[in-house]
Amino acid sequence: MTVDRRDLAVRAAVEQGLLTQEQPVTALLDVAGIRSSVAALRAAFAAVTDAPVLHAFAVKAAPLVPVLSLLHAEGMGAEVASPGELALARAAGLPPGLIVLDSPAKTVAELREALGLGIAVNADNWQELTRIDNLLAAEPTASPLGLRVNPQVGGGSIGALSTATPTSKFGVALRDEGAREQVVRACLERPWLTRLHTHSGSQGMALTRMTQGVLAVYELAEEINSAAGRQQIDTIDIGGGLPVNFASEEHTPAFAEYAGQLKERVPGLLDGRYGLITEFGRSLLAKHGTVLARVEYAKSAGSRPIAVTHAGVQVATRTVYDPLSWPLRIAAYDANGRPKAGTGVEQDIAGPACFAGDLIAENRPLPLLEAGDVVAALDTGAYYFSSHYGYNSLPRTAVHGFTTAPDGGVRFATVREAQSTEAIVAESGGAQRDALLG
Repeated sequence: MTVDRRDLAVRAAVEQGLLTQEQPVTALLDVAGIRSSVAALRAAFAAVTDAPVLHAFAVKAAPLVPVLSLLHAEGMGAEVASPGELALARAAGLPPGLIVLDSPAKTVAELREALGLGIAVNADNWQELTRIDNLLAAEPTASPLGLRVNPQVGGGSIGALSTATPTSKFGVALRDEGAREQVVRACLERPWLTRLHTHSGSQGMALTRMTQGVLAVYELAEEINSAAGRQQIDTIDIGGGLPVNFASEEHTPAFAEYAGQLKERVPGLLDGRYGLITEFGRSLLAKHGTVLARVEYAKSAGSRPIAVTHAGVQVATRTVYDPLSWPLRIAAYDANGRPKAGTGVEQDIAGPACFAGDLIAENRPLPLLEAGDVVAALDTGAYYFSSHYGYNSLPRTAVHGFTTAPDGGVRFATVREAQSTEAIVAESGGAQRDALLG
């Protein structure tokens, strides 16, 4: 999101009543920015390979039907990891051929549904592969089928997000004793197993390590095809996980940089023999989202100013619980939605939840905030407002997409309405009030 477009959107959100005393927190998505990121991704891979590439958006990053519909209109598919995410992708109009199912814990019912629809499935482990064997024996499928492999190349700077460590829960651990031979044998015994899947990266992972993981799986595909005497493995799913720069406006690393490293280090992957699938999420949307919150109160404690807002752990869960790994940039606006001027004063930006650590920024130099001002949590287009945390029964925030006109006008479209208190009661068993009394 460019600074100019963001400033226009913040002011318009205030002027058009999207941020009020009654609705003191809301989220914005820059539609033009999302389109530009998709275009950059597609161009980056088109520049390094003529092979077919399915860019499947990781639905977990923004499980919102209008967002998935926009991405589909821009030529993307969807990577889903639950029945709910699959339902969202289908509601957004994606055909089965553009959907990939990944999950470490698929039930038989989930597998049966996916195979019945013809959705691509990546098996996570040997037991799941046996379940697929049994389902195929009962009924054939048009689903492309693959196996997820953990290349065990190591983790990044955020341990909880590192999926290619020696003990990761995901996929078949390729370097474990006998595992590689077992993978080759399993593929030779199943001519319908035509894909390999890996996901080595995520936030905090260096590009060199990501490409190392892709190289390991490419070499495995070559070994399987050599053993089969034909190209049995015809598609490699390299996952997503491109890190996002949360320190500035700059979009780094770029998709073109990653594609260039793949071209340099894994040239055989891109020579046209293999179809490709990517599963990017955060890197496509993060820079194009902003969470806005009114400052309800401005106070101080221990001589440090504190701006108490309505954006906290319910929208920025990872930042609140792990601020060193997930720092957020904050921009300050006045009550009219204009950029706030003034000397930087170190202050805390607090959320509404009832625990002391509910801070989205601590000791941050900003123009001194007052009640009624607006704070903007930047780079929040992925995971933040779409991965709700229901602490204190705080509601899901409204989400609005926006576009800007050459004359500076801003048009908003509601992506998701704010959750009502009635909806909170309903999902909390309101209709079963007397269930435990009898």
